[in-house]
Amino acid sequence: MIMRWEKADEISKRVEKIVVGLEWEHVDISRIVCMRSFGSSARARARIWGLPRVWQQSLAVEAHYIIEVISEKFDHLSQEEQEKILIHELLHIPKSFSGALVPHRGRGRKQHLSWRKIEQLFSQLNRA
Repeated sequence: MIMRWEKADEISKRVEKIVVGLEWEHVDISRIVCMRSFGSSARARARIWGLPRVWQQSLAVEAHYIIEVISEKFDHLSQEEQEKILIHELLHIPKSFSGALVPHRGRGRKQHLSWRKIEQLFSQLNRA
């Protein structure tokens, strides 16, 4: 099967709700594009792509991010699980919103993207 992508406006709306609800002012929603892929062989349910600085400078654009949800792995999940996955992907965006990505864990740092943290943020979001 050939991979294909399409814009996922409903995912963009959910991402915006998360960013606003968690008051993540460092995240510029206007520079996040959400896409749904079909036919991927990836094991992931979703992933985030950053625009590296060399591309930003070459194209004279600001940093952007793409959140890709992989239809075959994401769409059948409950709304709650989908929301937690979107929170996880957003946690990869650094406070500098530079186009870089925060890794799952770093040297000498506690795990920034732990499921415990994601559960806390999900609870915080749904209390608001």
